[in-house]
Amino acid sequence: MNSQRIASEHLDSDLVLRVQQGDKRAFDLLVIKYQHRVTQLANRYVKDPSEAQDIAQEAFIKAYRALSDFRGDSAFYTWLYRITINTAKNFLVAKAKRSHDFDIDIQDAEQIENAPQLHGMDTPEQLLLNDEILQVINAAIDELPEDMRTAIMLREIDGMSYEEIAEIMSCPVGTIRSRIFRAREAIDKQLNPLLTKGT
Repeated sequence: MNSQRIASEHLDSDLVLRVQQGDKRAFDLLVIKYQHRVTQLANRYVKDPSEAQDIAQEAFIKAYRALSDFRGDSAFYTWLYRITINTAKNFLVAKAKRSHDFDIDIQDAEQIENAPQLHGMDTPEQLLLNDEILQVINAAIDELPEDMRTAIMLREIDGMSYEEIAEIMSCPVGTIRSRIFRAREAIDKQLNPLLTKGT
């Protein structure tokens, strides 16, 4: 764990303690610090900015209400991420009940930021191929089972460690490694024909 992460967690712990002692402004600082990341996480589930903001707001409300019981056994942001994921899942369940034909459209360019094959491609043909690759990656991620999709996004997009993801998803590290491995295999299987075509 680097010094910047340690300093950040110390700051979070101080703010949490202040909130628990009745300082509501301290929670505002936590919201400001994590609002963007929480909204981005929610947006990966609903793909609608306004719905993502609603989920983020609800997640922060739940966190605020539960903060009196927070004992610091995990980092605050890990705990907050878990709340956000559960809030997003509950939202999707409720939405599915309201409408049987809702469609989740994955168009998150961030999901390919870490794909080394895409760097340095700037010809018209390659740019067209990039769009096709993006669509395939998005579709492949969308087709993953929810547990694999969550694990791969937390690892590749949020850059979390296997241990942090295991804590968020409440399962052993070995299970997380397996889910991420299988998710990468599934994505690679969809990508290989395109990458072969582009060479």
